[in-house]
Amino acid sequence: MTESASGTAAVPIRFETHPSRYVHWKLEIEPPLARLLMDVVEERGLRPGYPLKLNSYDLGVDLELADAIARLRFEHPGVRAVVIASAKDRVFCSGANIYMLGTSTHPFKVNFCKYTNETRLALEDASQHSGLKSLAAVNGACAGGGYELALACDEILLVDDASSAVSLPEVPLLGVLPGTGGLTRIVDKRKVRRDLADVFASLGEGVKGKRAVQWGLVDEAVPLSRFPARVAERAGALAASAPARSGPGVELRPLDRKDRDDGIDYRHVTLDVDAAARVARLTVRGPEGEEPSDAAGMRERGSELWALRAFRELDDALLDLRFNRPEIGVIMLQTRGEAAKVQAADAALVVARDDWFAGEVVHHMKRVLKRLDLTARSLIAVIDAGSCFAGSLMELALAADRSYMLSAEGGPTLSFSELNRGALTMSNGLSRLQTRFLKDPGRAEVGAGEPVDAETALGDGLVTFAPDEIDWEDEVRLAIEERASLSPDALTGMEANLRFAGPETMETKIFGRLSAWQNWIFQRPNAVGERGALTLYGRPERARFNWTRT
Repeated sequence: MTESASGTAAVPIRFETHPSRYVHWKLEIEPPLARLLMDVVEERGLRPGYPLKLNSYDLGVDLELADAIARLRFEHPGVRAVVIASAKDRVFCSGANIYMLGTSTHPFKVNFCKYTNETRLALEDASQHSGLKSLAAVNGACAGGGYELALACDEILLVDDASSAVSLPEVPLLGVLPGTGGLTRIVDKRKVRRDLADVFASLGEGVKGKRAVQWGLVDEAVPLSRFPARVAERAGALAASAPARSGPGVELRPLDRKDRDDGIDYRHVTLDVDAAARVARLTVRGPEGEEPSDAAGMRERGSELWALRAFRELDDALLDLRFNRPEIGVIMLQTRGEAAKVQAADAALVVARDDWFAGEVVHHMKRVLKRLDLTARSLIAVIDAGSCFAGSLMELALAADRSYMLSAEGGPTLSFSELNRGALTMSNGLSRLQTRFLKDPGRAEVGAGEPVDAETALGDGLVTFAPDEIDWEDEVRLAIEERASLSPDALTGMEANLRFAGPETMETKIFGRLSAWQNWIFQRPNAVGERGALTLYGRPERARFNWTRT
């Protein structure tokens, strides 16, 4: 993969992979345990120009990690705990590859950090909702993003050998912030005291052994001679504490996307791109036939189940827009299909919610919709003739920054299902309806299955505008053209500020604080200028800072 000066990938990145194609990870399955071994191949970076030394990682390494987490959840229900470890001696992970960051475009750096954040949040989501516990077995140097990966695990064991340490060296060494939620997880998740966290984040060399335990940075520091046995003991205890899941796994089959010059075709999703206008149309179609109505039927249908396949396709399309089409500024969200079939598919998932597979499907839908929320593009829902904004697909309209619904006799309607009542929460822990109606929470209790026409939807605050047939085309066209003409920087900041009303969570802090500050710092001369710390890393020259604090 190479990048143009604008940040566009000259060779598009592909986001699907499979354990048989992993380059940098080894996945070993021995239920109830799994081992995920990081063994990064130096010369196999996603693009040329940087060696991946000391188990440092780039996007290609993290794509494999994300795939492994998803496959553990879907394909190996008998696994209750995963040990994340290194296959290299005396090094766990040295974090994101600094030379990769230093030579990447600004958009790529920010999107890379966002993706790694989402991957670690998926690991934490697996622990919270699937009972898939994780243990970081830190056998050596653990720096930056490597420690941030360990922080995403339920427990951290550090080898106590007088040299191994955990560290977040980004501030003192690179002039940037830890990019994958490390600062937030230290104080919010591990409850490390603020003054100790301040010292830790200012130390390039990190903290070792007993002090790391005393400060709360790791759970145990174990002598080298006892380290393998203690890791096995703690992993076994984690697996024993997790709820059992029975039955065979469900294979995640390839999506078989069809690429064209102006978009991508999937079975249930279509992406149409107008590069000149900087607008993309993202259409999601409801089920075409009858979907299984019980858990056994869902498991038999497997990854071809509409709710799983359609949202996997949507996820792939969102990542393609994020990394391969950075100049697209507006995404038009559209749906097609029959509302009754979407509602029936949703209802079946609700009835089967206690089945492990149905539960995983719903949590996957939730994570994909969060990816949509976090997409740095203007989202406009277009609800026209033939639309199917019902149930889980109604979440697309609720995620939009604004929505336009055609007001016409026999025109489109909106409808809801039980999944709209809190199963598909945002990063703030609320449903999109609850977030929309913070001032009047009772309005979030919409009736499931009841169709709502444009006039009612407008009056109930479910859509932004409801033009009639005479004004429809002009109003939608002008809204999209106007949005595409505005400053993308200002829009990104505005949208991120408005989308996550309500309570603050660890997730909203990671994306609302870290991503915003990192976006700014990654453009500052102190980090990326000719004499910036990130630019000069590995060279004999010292960084030259502008000392103005602002």
